[in-house]
Amino acid sequence: MLDAQELERYARHIVLREVGGPGQAKLKAARVLVIGAGGLGAPVLLYLAAAGVGTIGVIDDDTVSLSNLQRQVIFGSGDIGTRKVDGAEVAIARLNPHVNIETHMARLDASNALGLITKYDIVADGSDNFATRYLVSDACYFARKPLVTAAVGTFDGSLTTLRPYETRAGGARNPTYRCLFPEPPPAGTVPACAEAGILGALPGVLGSMMALEVIREIVGFGEGLVGRLLMVDARSMRFETLSYEWDKDNPLSGEQATIRDLSGKY
Repeated sequence: MLDAQELERYARHIVLREVGGPGQAKLKAARVLVIGAGGLGAPVLLYLAAAGVGTIGVIDDDTVSLSNLQRQVIFGSGDIGTRKVDGAEVAIARLNPHVNIETHMARLDASNALGLITKYDIVADGSDNFATRYLVSDACYFARKPLVTAAVGTFDGSLTTLRPYETRAGGARNPTYRCLFPEPPPAGTVPACAEAGILGALPGVLGSMMALEVIREIVGFGEGLVGRLLMVDARSMRFETLSYEWDKDNPLSGEQATIRDLSGKY
């Protein structure tokens, strides 16, 4: 049930036919895990908290540095040197006291991924490296949890939603992350953010869209991004969407699957 303050706080949601009181109640009951409290994770955390998601978990083992403040908008100058998960907790509590925040000061790896992900209803991955993205997507497949995942480059970004443990109405399997990206790029071919740079507002755009996709998944309206990759080009301000399908040769859910657990290298 929503109390009087919550009814007023979420009034602009409740008047939406696609959300309404039942949709807002779904948001309040939901448990969402956000991977990373950085450039993508920061706006995800803020907008999920503002939307009234009942429980938000955040995992990050990093501390705030001065160079983060150009894009990681939940932190301020006074947070430099402090734990990002602590800053996220403070920001969420300041924005919406009705939200329960669960912090995990740790690095996600094969030993803790499944145990953590199974505690939540949906995962939003804002990690900044390929190894973690593959780990998260594999873990969500085994845990049967929907995953909203995004990535950003210097002036570009992409976003998709994964439900590879489900089949479509016609019986076709939903694709995995490995259907979209069979292998990570060779080491050294994609420069890190510190080396290549990044336009500060770009993660804000993609992170906000991640939050929107999570909200749509929870409430259940519109056409989601399962089997579709949304691509953003900030140089030309162009948005494009391409479709991708299940690959029978993918090693996770393919006909000759070789990945049976999270014991592989990530």
